[in-house]
Amino acid sequence: MIDLNTSTADERDTVAALKGHGFEIVRYREERGRFTSLQQLDEVPGLSGKTDGISDHVTIAAS
Repeated sequence: MIDLNTSTADERDTVAALKGHGFEIVRYREERGRFTSLQQLDEVPGLSGKTDGISDHVTIAAS
């Protein structure tokens, strides 16, 4: 499992649904703060509607 709040762009790119979007996810986190839900991935440019089943591969740590 990859934590959205601590993983690198390269680590995120290993998840098929996120491949090529690791940098945008890092930028989103830097601009808006930590992820609090997986649904926030739909707000990342290029990922809207493309993250079905992502909970099998990524998580969000409590702190």
